[in-house]
Amino acid sequence: MRFMIQVRATAVSERGEPPGPEYAKLFEEMGAFHEEMARAGVLLDGAGLRPSRDGWRQRYHLDGRREVVDGPFAEVKELIAGYTLIQVRSAEEARAWASRFPNPFPGTPCEIEVRPLYEDADFAPGGDMALPTE
Repeated sequence: MRFMIQVRATAVSERGEPPGPEYAKLFEEMGAFHEEMARAGVLLDGAGLRPSRDGWRQRYHLDGRREVVDGPFAEVKELIAGYTLIQVRSAEEARAWASRFPNPFPGTPCEIEVRPLYEDADFAPGGDMALPTE
């Protein structure tokens, strides 16, 4: 089972300033944690994301139009600042890894969100998410 641990953005991450020396301990902790996950064979990928001002959203309208909206985006609490993608045997194992995830913004209220990815088996005949057949 694959899970994405999403680091939710904060005003700090959206400023996009180069991290100062106060983040050295966090980078050390995060690097060690990712290394531990890699040694355990559960880490698939992980990275920080640049602030939303460097990105865009593409909207799909009912009439078929596509619209590009450039960042930054106002609702910081709805943005993602980084992610870690893991593959584990169960949701309980994912929860155990997530419970040890270093605080991404020490001294600032923040949160991570953990969500399972869809797997091929979710769309297999007879599965809960099986695609309709015609």
